[in-house]
Amino acid sequence: MVSENEARSFELVTTTDGPDPFDPVLNPELFDGVTLRRMAAYGIDLVIIAILLAVAMTAFWVLGVLSFGLLSPILVTVLPFIPLAYHTFFIGGPNAATIGMGLFGVAVRRMDGGQPDYLQAALLTVVFYVSVGVTGWLILLVALFNGRGRTFHDYLCGTVTIRPHLEIEIKTPIP
Repeated sequence: MVSENEARSFELVTTTDGPDPFDPVLNPELFDGVTLRRMAAYGIDLVIIAILLAVAMTAFWVLGVLSFGLLSPILVTVLPFIPLAYHTFFIGGPNAATIGMGLFGVAVRRMDGGQPDYLQAALLTVVFYVSVGVTGWLILLVALFNGRGRTFHDYLCGTVTIRPHLEIEIKTPIP
């Protein structure tokens, strides 16, 4: 949870090439504890997704029994889309964060500073699940070796996870 005293304003430090709002050396406040917060947030999201999956499985089980098994194949097709829909809906939404991310004070941003749209959120989710499935979670170690805490799917999709409760004021450099 983000407390009131953590929310503070700071002047964004820029370089001569233009503002880089996501430079971990110039603006370390944006990335303070982001990796651990992301891990905890994903744990919360997993619980929520498990509940959604249980509700869907129960509903489709009832439908399967009532239809004598004719609607059972729908369950197989719908279940994989529940985590995709959950992440896409929330990351592409107005807060650019899942419920878990919101609880731990992190959100996703595009590298230009904007919020991801639904297409980019869907791509981010698909790349995440495919890369994790292929490597057995080892691909997430990438976050430990860069100052921004970016993972493989962040690099591929052009996103970064930050602590958005900090108000950023972008100032242009003085020539």
